[in-house]
Amino acid sequence: MKRVIAAAMMMLALSPAATLAQSLDAASAQALAATLRMLQDPAARSAAIAGNPQASAADSQLQALAGSANMQELYALAAEIFSELASNSGGDVGKMSQALSRGTNDPVAFAATLSPATLQRFRELSVKISDRPR
Repeated sequence: MKRVIAAAMMMLALSPAATLAQSLDAASAQALAATLRMLQDPAARSAAIAGNPQASAADSQLQALAGSANMQELYALAAEIFSELASNSGGDVGKMSQALSRGTNDPVAFAATLSPATLQRFRELSVKISDRPR
């Protein structure tokens, strides 16, 4: 599970995060919605990845870890986590960045901040990835 958490952390860190304020204004809410759509829409995500060598390298690493068949589910989970991260931080980009940074060093503690439903989804995907043939 730690590897899946680390993979999701990497995706979130590379996401074009919206500039958010304590309470989201209309432009920030729109930017967050666009980021979440990008994470969940394969065509939009591919375009964003293609334009960023760092994102392309990260996506390749994720595919090697999770397998291509699990990528859509992995990115959908990343969108859910990103949404929770934005909500839990009150939309404060600094707090979001700090949480991601702390999560990189302690993924289990980061996972503990997730909702029970998201954590369950995380566990299920983790098992699915670890059980896949290599």
